[in-house]
Amino acid sequence: MYLTDEKLMQVTGGGYGLWAAIGGIITFIISIAEGFINPIKCSK
Repeated sequence: MYLTDEKLMQVTGGGYGLWAAIGGIITFIISIAEGFINPIKCSK
């Protein structure tokens, strides 16, 4: 199937990757803060 430039500009979709990246960054920042606030040592 061959798409012209006009048809390519009309293609919509996606957006999940951006929200997943934002969620991952927020989770990472919360984990770092929790590590400083409530450090737990390894049990070895």
